[in-house]
Amino acid sequence: MAPLKGASGAETPTGPGMEGDTRGSAGEKGAVFVASVTSFMTPFMGSSVNIALPAIGKTYAMDAVLMGWVTTSYLIATAVFLLPLGRASDLVGRKRIFVSGILVFTGVSLCIPLSWSATALIALRGVQGMGGAMIFGTAMAILASAVAPRRRGRAIGIATGATYAGLTAGPFLGGLLTEGLGWQSIFIVCALAGAAVFVVAARCVRPDTGAPSGGSFDLAGASVYAGALVALMLGLARVRTASGVTLLVAGAAAMGVFLLWEGRQACPLVNTALFRSNRAFTWSNAAAFIHYSATFSTSFLMSLYLQSVRGFGPSGAGVVLVTQPAVMTVLSPLAGRLSDRIEPRILASLGMVITSVGLALLASLGQGTETPWIVSCLGLVGLGFSLFSSPNTNAVMSSVSPGDYGMASGVLATMRITGQSFSMAVVLLVISLFLGDRGTAHVDQEAFMTAMRTGFVFFSLLGIPGVLASLARGEVRKRPG
Repeated sequence: MAPLKGASGAETPTGPGMEGDTRGSAGEKGAVFVASVTSFMTPFMGSSVNIALPAIGKTYAMDAVLMGWVTTSYLIATAVFLLPLGRASDLVGRKRIFVSGILVFTGVSLCIPLSWSATALIALRGVQGMGGAMIFGTAMAILASAVAPRRRGRAIGIATGATYAGLTAGPFLGGLLTEGLGWQSIFIVCALAGAAVFVVAARCVRPDTGAPSGGSFDLAGASVYAGALVALMLGLARVRTASGVTLLVAGAAAMGVFLLWEGRQACPLVNTALFRSNRAFTWSNAAAFIHYSATFSTSFLMSLYLQSVRGFGPSGAGVVLVTQPAVMTVLSPLAGRLSDRIEPRILASLGMVITSVGLALLASLGQGTETPWIVSCLGLVGLGFSLFSSPNTNAVMSSVSPGDYGMASGVLATMRITGQSFSMAVVLLVISLFLGDRGTAHVDQEAFMTAMRTGFVFFSLLGIPGVLASLARGEVRKRPG
């Protein structure tokens, strides 16, 4: 395997004794463990909290808007802090930021059940999102640093599979915990998992020293970036209103200022030159944004379809919807392993094509479609997602030098969250256009079906530029000879 090139164009050694070649040591196994458990925790908690929202709302007498902020505050905080804290980890040490994030996440998880008001709970969820950003802005960087390049795809596949295992287990275990022990138990379980990760990370994850002397953190750039991202995400959520459009324009302008500012800094928050000079990094992140934009709202639309149109109960709908994450859980480790042998460009592009076909088939669903066909379509989307996600992540982390792992991990995670936000904004816009302000509980089923089909057609077509972006990355690795 030829050496990789980072942002500066310098070659990254990958031979024995170099970073990323611990040859199956305790450090490598510890890194895989902490990355996998933390990859499980967040989607598990997110899907569990969504199931528990009615119970949380009842405890604090919340209306629907406030209940939405229980999830939104976490999402926005995570998005805002991912990139800055990923960069900070490159400067002060990834393990230091990661372990600090585990402490914040675990401590806040213990505090949330004691919240004295809805406002306090929402604020704590925001702090928890910051802790989550400290974890997930560094976990993949720690994994990439600890695992030998020839085994990196397999390790990333395991961590990615853990993510989908969390999505699969969340609705079932979250429902059981909420019904049996109360919604507070979800956060206590996550705190216990966080404590286990802290112990393993403290003992097994290899310390790193951060950047050489002379590196500094771009606080001004981080502030502009945070303001721009908050404005963009709030604008997407309110895109039908004048204030939403204003926020989008302001956010786009602020993001432009941020990019100009970063291009002039000696120690930027994000190395914009990397996007100009590193084709694999740029197009892999673009493909990630497009793929998450196309797929994130699938479970939302299908949940409404199954319950509002087909008459399924929550548990029955959950059984059908578990198909996609279950397929992703099983196949993601295999796809990650294949990406160690086959160029990620090939696997990820094939995955994007399969995903688009699956979304197009979902657009053809009718009011009387048989359940096995629905399950098959969801399974096809899960197959495409599996082939895309692990190889694409491997491509991102393999395209930069070790000194940029934290930044690369933060950028990739930001692409994921902003893509998810864009996906939901598109769906809410389409539903509002066809259903107005009537909601989805008691409406004309034909109107909802039209909205759902429009959404799936749009997302399926979005796969076309996604495939082109995936193919445009070129080869991440050079073949011998």
